[in-house]
Amino acid sequence: MGAHAVHKDLDDLAAAARAELVRVIGASGAWDRDPVWREAFAVVPRHLFVPYYYAGAVGGQQRLWSGSPDPRARERWVRGAYADVPLATRMRDGELLSSSSQPSLMAAMLTELAVEDGHHVLEVGAGTGYNAALLSHRLGGDCVTTVDLDPEITESARRHLAAAGYHPLVVTGDGTRGVPERAPYDRIIATCTLTRVPRAWLAQCRPGARVLTPFATGLAALTVHDADHAEGRFLHTAAYFVPLRGGIRPDAEVPHLGALPRRTREHELFRFLLALTRGSLDPQEAYALWEREDRPVRERYGITVDGDREWAWLDGPAGPYAWPLPTA
Repeated sequence: MGAHAVHKDLDDLAAAARAELVRVIGASGAWDRDPVWREAFAVVPRHLFVPYYYAGAVGGQQRLWSGSPDPRARERWVRGAYADVPLATRMRDGELLSSSSQPSLMAAMLTELAVEDGHHVLEVGAGTGYNAALLSHRLGGDCVTTVDLDPEITESARRHLAAAGYHPLVVTGDGTRGVPERAPYDRIIATCTLTRVPRAWLAQCRPGARVLTPFATGLAALTVHDADHAEGRFLHTAAYFVPLRGGIRPDAEVPHLGALPRRTREHELFRFLLALTRGSLDPQEAYALWEREDRPVRERYGITVDGDREWAWLDGPAGPYAWPLPTA
């Protein structure tokens, strides 16, 4: 039995599980500012976008899928599809290649994107297609473009979207180059972690457009002024995404932390500072800044793009703490 021919009992279970997910996300306040997203999450069937995924199990990863001959396993698959957790959807040699993000984080990001009717949105990182379906439900498929480098990912995303009744444009290509034939965009949202803002994105945006993208272990919300200038701050929330293909892994293990206090080494905001300033600050320098500035929260950091220069900063782009973003 395939994902698109689920037994009626499983359809009923999926509907109940989806309603519970909507309740959980709503309790977090994720869409207080734009309740239209509640309808999108209530309608779009996530289980159609994850016909299989990998769940943690003793001894390794367990693959749950819609076509299992075991009815209990199929029930676990449906329930898991609507858990408020990220789902690993593609693994290779133990490495995560693609996933379906945590729904409450997706809801928070879509709300922060601040779309309006008629806006054209570019999504970088098609994944399963679920996020593109949510955007299409809100704006209409003609206003949504999603791009991914991996043809297997884009092909499966097209199938999932068609099965759910949504038809955004799904493009196979390098997301850092955008999709110029569909420009200009009012919003760009990335579902993979970057180390620099691709200049092509700014050139394909209307003035005043908003770019929401993971950086380090946070989310940067930038306003595009023109093709050479953008600026914005980080949101308060933590965010862990698969790195842009070929990019620097933003939260890879940092050496020489042993001399620092354990509580600092393990502090999530300290590790954000390390990831954001990698190549500019060593751990001891980061620790000194961390203590001197009273352990700054994410909202105090930001990113500026000015011509060929891109830098991260604390408290202001012209302040004493600024660090160039990696060039590769």
